[in-house]
Amino acid sequence: MTDAASRLCRLAEQLLGVPLPVRVRAWDGSQAGPPDAPVLVLRNRRALRRMMFKPGELGLARAWVSGDLDIEGDLYTLLDAISGLVWERGEDTRGLVQALRDPDVRSAVPELLKLTGPPVPPAPPREEVRRRRHLHTRHSDKRAISHHYDVGNDFYEIVLGPSMVYSCAYWGAVENGDTLESAQRDKLELICRKLGLTPGQRLLDVGCGWGSLAIHAAREHGATVVGVTLSQEQAGYARKRVADEGLTDRVEIRVQDYRDVADGPYDAIASVGMAEHVGAERYLAYASDLHALLGPGGRLLNHQIARRPQRDESSYRVDEFIDAYVFPDGELAPLGTTVTQLERAGFEVRDVESLREHYARTLRQWVANLEGDWDRVVRLTSPGRARVWRVYMAACALAFERNRLGVNQVLAVRAPASGASGLPLRPRTWNG
Repeated sequence: MTDAASRLCRLAEQLLGVPLPVRVRAWDGSQAGPPDAPVLVLRNRRALRRMMFKPGELGLARAWVSGDLDIEGDLYTLLDAISGLVWERGEDTRGLVQALRDPDVRSAVPELLKLTGPPVPPAPPREEVRRRRHLHTRHSDKRAISHHYDVGNDFYEIVLGPSMVYSCAYWGAVENGDTLESAQRDKLELICRKLGLTPGQRLLDVGCGWGSLAIHAAREHGATVVGVTLSQEQAGYARKRVADEGLTDRVEIRVQDYRDVADGPYDAIASVGMAEHVGAERYLAYASDLHALLGPGGRLLNHQIARRPQRDESSYRVDEFIDAYVFPDGELAPLGTTVTQLERAGFEVRDVESLREHYARTLRQWVANLEGDWDRVVRLTSPGRARVWRVYMAACALAFERNRLGVNQVLAVRAPASGASGLPLRPRTWNG
């Protein structure tokens, strides 16, 4: 009888129509595939069952998170190799049904079933979140934010480093010797310059995280800041930092939904890495709410991840792995859609800056931080949660590098009736 690895590689080639670009090591110790490629390790038959009962990305994710599936060799190389087989092909159950109409593919199924063992679907890992019916209510948004951010501040200190900024840094030239901390500080300064903050102005920081932008705006620019978050852990951490900086008279951190903020007008609003949680159906309302909170001439800095537009936008589906394990209910929109919605809400969009390469470099640094203190991360969370974050951030780094994802800072203004925007004639002056 042929060993399990060789059988799996042959069957995978039949099912996918192309040779596997990685080496496979099966539970019986057998190996097959390109000798110099990174190794995909199936530790037991359960890994195969997970992929059989949930074909495509989610089955792979469940096998990975549970530890039934592992990787030896460079993580980025392996993820890059299999991206064309899973993420770019958009494989799911419907795709498998279509493939089974091919006689060659159909003939492979009986042998594959023999390899999987008992025909019982394994339970999903406990880190998986169940799909909800009612998206983006106040209750569902708070639960989704808690799942992602209330992992523990100690965990985020390891991954993000001392800056505690969970969005892409703003890197200079390689020869400048930027650190993650200095690049994050430069990003905070870039936001404040784009917003044109001056002493005494009111800034609303929507999705304020652990308070880094609020503190920087108050300390370096003299702004009075209100930061809102739905995460209790973030708020507690941010309040302590504010107190330690002696800024309690200028910075207020609230556990509050942005939809409930009613103490405008503000001179400026920053929304950094928050709009991805809003959802397509609510995005115009989100933009309108922020527009209403600004006074005439007030500026909005919207920092948001973007996906590439599709020929048929109705076919867009939320990434299964991200939705189940990382950002429940998160949705990405093309840049053009975001700009259109901001303009529909009444904003004048004045500047768009892509930071795509900056995010790729930031994510690789976060992965290095995670891997460098792996045992402690596992103790603070769980082996499954640590594995989620490792593969999520590495895959995202590749997506930004390969231009499958982008991230943009959109600067918009609530122009007064006079039409005077208050923006400089040479807007790049905020880069110093």
